[in-house]
Parts: sequence; C-alpha cells; structure tokens
Amino acid sequence: MCSTFEDMASGEGRGHHHDLVPLAALLKREMKSEKMEKPTVRFGHAAQSKKGEDYFLIKTDCQRVPRNSSSSFSVFAIFDGHNGNAAAIFTRENLLNHVLGALPRGLGREEWLQALPRALVAGFVKTDKEFQSRGETSGTTATFVIVDKWTVTVASVGDSRCILDTQGGAVNNLTVDHRLEENIEERERVTASGGEIGRLSIVGGAEIGPLRCWPGGLCLSRSIGDMDVGEFIVPIPYVKQVKLSNAGGRLIIASDGIWDALSSEMAAKSCRGLPAELAAMQVVKEALRTRGLKDDTTCIVVDIIPPENELPPTPPPKKRNKLRDLLFRKRPRDSAGKLSKKLSAINIVEELFEEGSAMLAERLGNDDNSGQSTSGLFVCVVCQVDLAASEGISVHAGSIFSTSSKPWQGPFLCFDCRDKKDAMEGKRPSGVKVS
Repeated sequence: MCSTFEDMASGEGRGHHHDLVPLAALLKREMKSEKMEKPTVRFGHAAQSKKGEDYFLIKTDCQRVPRNSSSSFSVFAIFDGHNGNAAAIFTRENLLNHVLGALPRGLGREEWLQALPRALVAGFVKTDKEFQSRGETSGTTATFVIVDKWTVTVASVGDSRCILDTQGGAVNNLTVDHRLEENIEERERVTASGGEIGRLSIVGGAEIGPLRCWPGGLCLSRSIGDMDVGEFIVPIPYVKQVKLSNAGGRLIIASDGIWDALSSEMAAKSCRGLPAELAAMQVVKEALRTRGLKDDTTCIVVDIIPPENELPPTPPPKKRNKLRDLLFRKRPRDSAGKLSKKLSAINIVEELFEEGSAMLAERLGNDDNSGQSTSGLFVCVVCQVDLAASEGISVHAGSIFSTSSKPWQGPFLCFDCRDKKDAMEGKRPSGVKVS
C-alpha cells in the first residue's frame, strides 16, 4: 500500500484537482496488478536410481503469510546422499522448516526476500547440527531453490547443481560445485581448518582418483552430515538470488549423475522446446546415453512462464529452406537481428545477492536489534532457542570482525552453536568419534 500512496503523492505537482480513490478500490487494483505480474510455474521430475541415495522435494503451496494465497511461493530441492541415505532423508524432511523458522515474522515480501540468504545459512547449519547429533555417519549434498514470482533464490552445498536457461539462450550457473578437485579456495580452507587432502593410495604407493579429505575420503568440501570426516566439511551454503525479466526462464536442478555426463549448456540445449515433464525426462535420457547409469541420476525442471504466454521455452529452429533463403535473404536477416536485440533487452537477469563464504560470522551479519525475540529474550540465530541475556554469545566475538564490530552486538549463538562454529573454523577438535 505504501507505494500506491507514494505514487499518488508524487503527482501533486501535476495538477490542483485530485479524485480520491476508495481504499477498497485501491486494494482491488493492487491485487489485480499482482495477479497480472505473477508468472505461472510448471515443473517436471525424472530419475534413474543406481544406489537409492538421491531424494528430492517439490512443494508448490508454501505461503509467506498463513492462509494468504497471494503470498505463495514454491520450493524445489535435490539431496544426493552418500555413505547411506539417512542424511538425505533427514534433510528433505527438516531443511525447509528450519529455513522458514529462521525468518522473522511479519515481514513484507521485499524484506522477506532480503532476509532469505541469512535464513538459508541458519537453516542449513541447524539441519547439519541436528543430524550429526543422531550419531549417523552418512552425508548429503543439498541444492535448495525458492521461487517467489520472478525472484529465484538458490542455496547449495556439494556438487548437485542448479542452472538457469533464459529465452534468449543464455545459460547461467546459480550454484558453485564444492569439489576439492576443482576448488582451490576450498582446499586451502579445509587444510587450514585441520583437514588433510590427498588422493586414494593403492598398493605400490600410486595415487588414483579425485582429491579427497582425510579421514573419511570425501570428495566434497561442503555437505550436510559426514560427522566422521570432520566439521571443517561445512554445511554453510553458497547462496545466489536473482530476479528474472518478464520473459521468464527455465531452471534445471540435478544431481551429479547428470553433471558428470553433461555440461550446463548441453543439459539446457537437450530439452529446449519441451514442456517441463518431458524436459526432465530428456535430460536424464541424454545423461544416460552419454555416460550410462553409473550413479543415481535425478533432474527437476522448473519453467517460470509469463502469465500471457504459457508456453515452454522456444523450440530449436526448424531446418532452413535453402530456396526460400535465397529468394528472401535480406529480410529474414533484418528481422532476426531485430528479434535478437529485443530478446537481449528483455532477458536481463538481475543479480540481487551472491555470497559463498564459509565463515559463519560473515554470513550472519550484524543485528541492530541485538537479536531479541518477541518475548524479549535473546534468541540463537541458528537453532532459534531462547537465551537469557547472559547466555548469548555474539557470532562476532573473537572473530576477525571483533575489531570493527561490537562483541555484544547480535546476532547471538547458544553455547552449542558457538562450539559448532569454532569446530567449522578449526578452533577446536572436530567431529565425533564413531566406533
């Protein structure tokens, strides 16, 4: 409502006479505008199982405001487990609730979107902490996607991936692969925190395979679970938030069974022109044709479609008629050039947020309200438990931020979450001994 009244106020200098608009009419107009702006979301899923450790989540009826359908958003996620399926199942069942539980109540949509990156970090860390407390040793990747109208927010640990294919044909990676083999910064962070990195040794001293973290032999630098590897394998996600143009776009979310066989561009190209359900099947089919079924292979395709154009992305061009090209050579080129310029103008993807640091203090930021809950108590920013004023420890206390930040400034951590933060940064012995 604020923007409506601001728009009315900004027109005061244009004339002396103004017609007052009833509040009911304003609300109706705003709802109509919102409906017009809201894209249609269509999705499809396909999978082939080898180990039975891939799981997924599709939930399209989430609401920012309970019982308010205009505040709806959708969640799509893939969890690729390893060393068993327990971590993948636990994360699928709990991560969404932990993320939503970390979001302050009563926020408008824009504030809610701005609060999402921090809530995603808190939700991932809480899920990991709870799962590790069960004493199970499996782990999982997690690629977690929230679609709210034209805004897409992606949080990811591991090597499952989410890409964005726009109508103009540009393919954007919305995640970063956390593989030790390919990520120098992550290798340096893990070794600085107490991990050892090397390849698998075989008889005779030869080393084979990708770089792994020891103990445990994990190829990833970030995951949920994996308590037998060490807490320097962190659950802190890379987060990216983008706003699509009104041309919409297609998301392809998949486990590494797809990405070990296909590049991002190959996956996007293989399914253009197909509706979401068939597109997901086609991506899986193409991956199996290229590499065979060597791993669990899971794909979700999500189409974000303008309300006036409920069609899948543009199909591949038909075979050209050489005689027609000869007779009408100049005009098709001109029109194609104009179309290309038009597409490039409307297919701008606006980056709203991007952060991949593994340092919890950097990801949780500062709280001017000192992290107080509605009850007047302090609250742990990760696990959301109420704290007495003497119990909370600032996430910045003793960190590199302590020289520029007040150590008593929020957000705050409970003692358990502070211990976890220290372990992830290599400041205390990591991991739980497993017999």
